[in-house]
Amino acid sequence: MKKTLFYLTVFIITLSCKATEKPSENKTNPQYTHTSGYWQQHVNYTMEIDMDVNTFQYKGKQKLIYTNNSPDVLNRVYYHLYFNAFQPGSEMDVRSRTIADPSPKIGDRISKLQPNEIGYIKVNSLKQNGTTISHETVGTVLEVKLDSPIQPGESVTFDMDFDAQVPVQIRRSGRNNKEGVALSMTQWYPKLAEYDDEGWHADPYIAREFHGVWGDFDVKLTIDKDYVVGGTGYVQSETKAKKGKKTLHFKAPNVHDFTWAADPDFIHDTLEMPNGPTLHFYYKKDLEPKYLENWKKLQPDTAKLITYFNENIGEYPYDQYSVIQGGDGGMEYAMCTLITGQRKYGSLLGVTAHELAHTWFQFLLATNEAKHEWVDEGFTTYISTLAENEFGSSKNDNPLSYLYKGYIGLANSGYEQPLTTHADRYTYNQVYGAAAYNKGAVFIAQLSYVIGEENLKKTIKKYFEDFAFKHPKPMDIIRTAERITDFELDWYFIDFAQTTNTIDYGVKSVEGKTITLERVGLMPMPIDLSVTYTDGTTEAFYIPLQMMRGEKPTSATIIGDWAWAMPTYTFNTKKDVKSVEIDASKKMADVKRENNIYTVE
Repeated sequence: MKKTLFYLTVFIITLSCKATEKPSENKTNPQYTHTSGYWQQHVNYTMEIDMDVNTFQYKGKQKLIYTNNSPDVLNRVYYHLYFNAFQPGSEMDVRSRTIADPSPKIGDRISKLQPNEIGYIKVNSLKQNGTTISHETVGTVLEVKLDSPIQPGESVTFDMDFDAQVPVQIRRSGRNNKEGVALSMTQWYPKLAEYDDEGWHADPYIAREFHGVWGDFDVKLTIDKDYVVGGTGYVQSETKAKKGKKTLHFKAPNVHDFTWAADPDFIHDTLEMPNGPTLHFYYKKDLEPKYLENWKKLQPDTAKLITYFNENIGEYPYDQYSVIQGGDGGMEYAMCTLITGQRKYGSLLGVTAHELAHTWFQFLLATNEAKHEWVDEGFTTYISTLAENEFGSSKNDNPLSYLYKGYIGLANSGYEQPLTTHADRYTYNQVYGAAAYNKGAVFIAQLSYVIGEENLKKTIKKYFEDFAFKHPKPMDIIRTAERITDFELDWYFIDFAQTTNTIDYGVKSVEGKTITLERVGLMPMPIDLSVTYTDGTTEAFYIPLQMMRGEKPTSATIIGDWAWAMPTYTFNTKKDVKSVEIDASKKMADVKRENNIYTVE
């Protein structure tokens, strides 16, 4: 999901000032290339939905075939009922009213919803293989007691009848958003929770994002005949209108979510990419002319973005992708995104680039967003920033610099929490944002400083090749990089992703031909060093980190390893030294750069 990083930077600067005070067609499903014993669960959803666009209520029938590919016997299952978050007194409501910096999109709005404005999903009946089973709704989670345990390798069928109401648009989902889109239908159906080698992931819906089971969807949606519908899946058929309604039949293979949006005033444009997917664009016909022009301009640029991501990550595997006006800002979903559309063109392109990039870093590389939000948000921010810089109106020699600035502000603020923090459990929403988006992006960008740019490119492509259509974990990107390089990189993952240790190296002294550097921060790093001699010539040096057990490709002069525990490092040059700079590229996230440069007076 796209954040406004300007606000994060302002917030981090504020935190920095207060630091002394006390206070993110069915394809093959390859096994992991390097991980034996991997398994993941599988679902087949068949749903029939009847939507009343006047009351914003709908009835649903769901048949779900669940295959237990785990080695475990399952005695219970859980469903997410996300719409139940939009009720006064819900965990989302109370958290928004008690956190120090609530999202302005939520604030206290949920607490003020009337009964006909709330969201809900009410499960009327649930059967396991034809036998009625007991269930209890607890907030946004349905707790299900099984009639009989599900054995390893067994498939069972759950049949459910449910009623639901679409909430007033507040967060991601809802009706009649601020731009007048009638239905933004995301996280709208009873969704089986994921079970993996860490157990069940039946998190309540409090603030953050999602985790789902890979599977196939077959959805029949009956809706007012005048509504234009777009979203996940391929349209199989559309019936002729009867009694003012039509039924659209969708199939979506090998996804872990199903989303749709609908409005009677949608324009629907398509663009065929050569040797690529068909792009669909849905936007309101009553937009101001300047915004209508932007949506037209966006279409070929979206094709350029897909080409960029295909070339730099891996091939988009589906036959279509849709960009849809809707929601409350920008949010990624299976085969589509919902974005607000009344934007300047730079903003429209930027949010599309970010949400489209999420197709790779979350919908194909389906990391658990609640536990590892920084992986999908950070990696997406990294690659979409590079893509925007490639196709935007202006070019920046260092387009990632603002991300480093945001992270360094956070690290110096005294409010940072480690990236292992659950997405819902940050003290401040904006600390979550700076951690997930900025530090997450710096994690992958800085990896190029550690292993070299070409090795990082190979790592990202190999990561996609090995882990697409699965649920990779953060260590998987590091293990992939280790296989590409033969370096030892666990130190990088541990310090940067699992602690709040910081990088701070400085030039301690320069005397003639002798340079002494010091490690001030706790986190180790290899060092790129630029030296200017008194005769005006320059030389680049590379100091390997001993525990890395290797050196990145470099044209610099490689000198002796620096063992982390040694607080200083001294070496001699061939000429008298005028000045020294650590990391002139600024690709290392050194939190106090003022000691990185030393000039002999």
